[in-house]
Amino acid sequence: MILVDSSVWIHYFKGNDNPQTEWLDRALGTVFIVTGDLILMEVLQGFHVDKEFLLAKNQLIQFPVINMGGQEMSIKSAIHYRKLRKQGITVRKSIDVLIGTFCIHHHLTLLHDDRDFEPMVKYLHLKTVEFNIQKTKKETLH
Repeated sequence: MILVDSSVWIHYFKGNDNPQTEWLDRALGTVFIVTGDLILMEVLQGFHVDKEFLLAKNQLIQFPVINMGGQEMSIKSAIHYRKLRKQGITVRKSIDVLIGTFCIHHHLTLLHDDRDFEPMVKYLHLKTVEFNIQKTKKETLH
């Protein structure tokens, strides 16, 4: 299962092409994708036009929407945040630590375009979609 972060959905809905949005576009309908309630909120709050908001909402709720918060995730996220701080790393947005912790706890792979997740990959073993491996595979197929 792949959890798609708001950093990817926002680019996707804006029509921005990058490796993450291209991967998402190819994966739609073929890979089991989920989203979280907090990600849903982050993405939808950025729309200024009602029609675009409704279109995005209707598309996003086609995926399973998982509740990400709660006491257990909050405590685990605080522990992860503190572990990163002990390594000299300050994550800019606490919600990213919660998303990363949620993925670690539920054994989900995260598709993201946000540098805040990289220390979680290194120090907390967060699994993310890897693009270097995919490019190597593509290159060997041609």
